[in-house]
Amino acid sequence: MRATSRILPLVLLTATLAACAAAPDGALINDPYETSNRKVHDFNTGLDTALLRPASEVTEALPDVLTDRVVNFADNLALPGMVVNGLLQGDLESAISNTFRFVLNTTIGLGGLFDPADEAGLYEKSTDFGHTLAVWGVPEGAYIVLPFLGPSTERDTFGLIVDFTFDPLQFLIPPEAQELQTYAFVGKKVISRGRFGSTVDSLLYESADPYAQARLLYLQSRRFDLGVPVDSAYMEGGVDPYADPYADFIDPYEDF
Repeated sequence: MRATSRILPLVLLTATLAACAAAPDGALINDPYETSNRKVHDFNTGLDTALLRPASEVTEALPDVLTDRVVNFADNLALPGMVVNGLLQGDLESAISNTFRFVLNTTIGLGGLFDPADEAGLYEKSTDFGHTLAVWGVPEGAYIVLPFLGPSTERDTFGLIVDFTFDPLQFLIPPEAQELQTYAFVGKKVISRGRFGSTVDSLLYESADPYAQARLLYLQSRRFDLGVPVDSAYMEGGVDPYADPYADFIDPYEDF
């Protein structure tokens, strides 16, 4: 019964994704909700100003030996979900690599506080259910800005819901320990905000149109990560929009 109750929402979510519309032919950006998206973007910027940026300045004063432990711990907790998504995508190499990485860092790395897997050449193969849906052929859908979480798309929003609802880690750790998982992810978010402070400040506070800039960079970076082919519709003046400058985009709300 418990398994059925978890599978049914997944089936319904996946079926609902059929309604995700592709962008109009030749369009770089599909943003029919721009008016409401801008309001949410402004809310998130206000949240950054009031809470996230000040908190990140505090973490910047902490020694790396401490903040690195928090980031490593949060990254390790995300690996079981990546293993499942790798399997769903048919990417056995990624799933196996992330599995060994999780086992090594959880044991020798003392629960993920340390990262011996990196030294062994087992690097994280980052993925999520939004990526899985893309592999399955689900269209990107419209651009969406989520409260607290920031830039997304219809496809990635459903992927986020599934990743949260069906996180395999909930079967590996007791319920009382799952709260620690949330604290770790929030801690990583604040620390990352501090480490990339100047880049995020430039995007949110110094751009002529921060919303449009964040939208463009997010979509192009996400498409780059998913390996979306570059065709003539995405080429302007012979410039590849998936070149390194976009791959280096830092999402100020990622993993929050």
